[in-house]
Amino acid sequence: MKITHSIYVIAIAGFSIGLASCGASGDHPGYEYAPQMYNSVAYEPLTQIQNEQEGSWLSNREDGKGEFFNSNINNPHGMNMREPVEGTVPRTKDGSLPYRLKAFELEEAAKIQNPIELTDQVLAEGKVLYYQYCSACHGANGEGDGKAGEIVGGVANLKGGAYIDLPEGHIFHVIMKGKGRMGAHGSQISQERIWKIVHYVKQEIQKQ
Repeated sequence: MKITHSIYVIAIAGFSIGLASCGASGDHPGYEYAPQMYNSVAYEPLTQIQNEQEGSWLSNREDGKGEFFNSNINNPHGMNMREPVEGTVPRTKDGSLPYRLKAFELEEAAKIQNPIELTDQVLAEGKVLYYQYCSACHGANGEGDGKAGEIVGGVANLKGGAYIDLPEGHIFHVIMKGKGRMGAHGSQISQERIWKIVHYVKQEIQKQ
């Protein structure tokens, strides 16, 4: 009985010590099983480490050898990243093709049709996006009386003059690339969202 009791005590003590050693506190990060599985050396996309000496400074291996093998040896271009297939056309995160027209190409932009189907949900989303990105200058009703617009001055009244008859592609282009005092928003708003704003402007603000 005493032997069995002693074994239990030793086992519990060992388990407790092992469990405590896994904890992290202060400057001590704790211990990890197979740390290389958690802290692997990242691949450099445009270069390769070709030899042991060059890679030794990256090593976290117990044998001290560098991570010189951390390269895609089958890539003939001397870099880990694969180049796209010739003729590949990149797309944006929302699946759209990159917008190629320059800021001055308004006539070409005016020919573009809105690819987003008009639905009640799209209008609702367009309204939210309009209030987020546009109302500060153009005002809640598109009359150019937003608080920021009062300071900037010269903000378009979307309900007045020639603005009523502007094609959807023209409005999209101006939001993307900017025009006059209006800055480009293409880096801040995705193409899909801009087209939803265009729907809201034409359908709700301009009543087209």
